[in-house]
Amino acid sequence: MLRLAYIVTHPIQYQAPLLRYLSREDDIDLRVFFLSDFSLHEHYEQAFNRTFKWDVALTDGYKWEILPRVLIGPSTPLRTWWPVGWLRRRLHEGCFDAVWVHGWGHVGLCQAVREATSLGLPVLLRGESTPDPQPQRTLRRRLRDAFCRRLFRQVAGFLCIGARNREFYRQFGAPEDILFSMPYAVDNGFFQARCAEARPQRETLRQSLGLQPSRPVILFAAKFTKMKAPEELLAAFTLLHRGWSDDAAPYLMFVGDGPLRGELEEQARPLGDAVRFLGFRNQSELPALYDLCDVFALPSRFEPWGLVVNEVMNAGRPVIVSDRVGAAPDLVEDGGNGFVYPSGDVAALASRLRQLIESPSLRAKMGERSLKRIASWDFEADRRGLMEALSAVCRKRTLEWEAAAV
Repeated sequence: MLRLAYIVTHPIQYQAPLLRYLSREDDIDLRVFFLSDFSLHEHYEQAFNRTFKWDVALTDGYKWEILPRVLIGPSTPLRTWWPVGWLRRRLHEGCFDAVWVHGWGHVGLCQAVREATSLGLPVLLRGESTPDPQPQRTLRRRLRDAFCRRLFRQVAGFLCIGARNREFYRQFGAPEDILFSMPYAVDNGFFQARCAEARPQRETLRQSLGLQPSRPVILFAAKFTKMKAPEELLAAFTLLHRGWSDDAAPYLMFVGDGPLRGELEEQARPLGDAVRFLGFRNQSELPALYDLCDVFALPSRFEPWGLVVNEVMNAGRPVIVSDRVGAAPDLVEDGGNGFVYPSGDVAALASRLRQLIESPSLRAKMGERSLKRIASWDFEADRRGLMEALSAVCRKRTLEWEAAAV
């Protein structure tokens, strides 16, 4: 059994099921170190423009602890430039075979890479970054690239969440033999089971929301920020809406909250009840809405991945995403289980929406393909990729020790 330390900024709702899954396996002894516990409590999130607490278990089923901040202690807000204490001692005392670090946007994560390297422990790095779509070399980008090159030299293996993430590491010269596939997955079983539970109550939910049974539903579920581009979806829906009578038009359902909500509601007013704003919904409420919708759209201008795409595919729904969504090359086959369109092309988005709204048979076929495609993008694939990476870096470490001994 390999002993693995996992270091991440804070408990995250979509990572907790994976950590539980890995902790049940006989080949990994996992210990999780958080740099903050703010997400375990009611907290304010600016992108949602509200205070809330996650309604799913974040720390059950695996071993974990909060590393204290230097001079502050363990229970703190997420202060990305504040170092943590006890880290080197914990890594030394744990007799770990390797250290897995999630991201590098916090001084504590970079501290973890440095401390693990100094102790002779191989570092596995998993992040969300993708190649920058903008070719210009700004000062900020040059500084970021210099930082990444220096950091990546200390990494023994990269855990790639998808094709674009793999390409990002290639751009920094990472050789193929240290790139390992560990796909960005969600708890497929959870979402499929919750969608199945919601299915018998689908019409009851429609009635409670005042939705007519014959009108299809387009769903957007994300933060209302410029990066997510909800206003482009509303503009595309406005083009689509012009060709329908009021009693037959599809619905556009916005789930989420954020700084653009007031502006969106004002723009949607001429469309009447065809556009609905359901506000923020917690994690356990989402599967019923995924089951309710007929089409899901994510028009983001920039999206390193987009785990909501995974979630909706588990409901067996077609998905429409912009070409800036990181999950697109891995999960969305254009014309297969959905569509990929050029970011910012409102007319193209409206056209793809119309194709699906006007063809229930196409929606059904694409939805079946979504469910089939997501089946192999799961936690077992994550475990295999992680074990492959661990075996490779630990074997290399052993060989280096043997060579040094000779």
